[in-house]
Amino acid sequence: MEDGNKSTQLKIEKQSKPLVKLKKGDKIFINGKAMRVDSQYVFVKHEKMNEMIIEFFNTENEREYQLRYFDDQIEMSIEIYELQEEFQYVRREPKTIAW
Repeated sequence: MEDGNKSTQLKIEKQSKPLVKLKKGDKIFINGKAMRVDSQYVFVKHEKMNEMIIEFFNTENEREYQLRYFDDQIEMSIEIYELQEEFQYVRREPKTIAW
């Protein structure tokens, strides 16, 4: 269900391989800036799909991020979060992503 909040959809510029196949050491580009994948795992297993998390970081400043998506609707469900303090992730709305 939609709650009425409209956000601009993240534009996927390039996909070097399926998102589900990204692994440690691969690169993700957020607004053209290269980031490094740390891990990918199932966050929540639902009956017919999985909620996935890819953890990645900015190699220049060591900031940590998460890319979250549902494996049955990848392109429509991608969300980016940045780690603030120790355990709080704040949603970010970048314009573009590539991998």
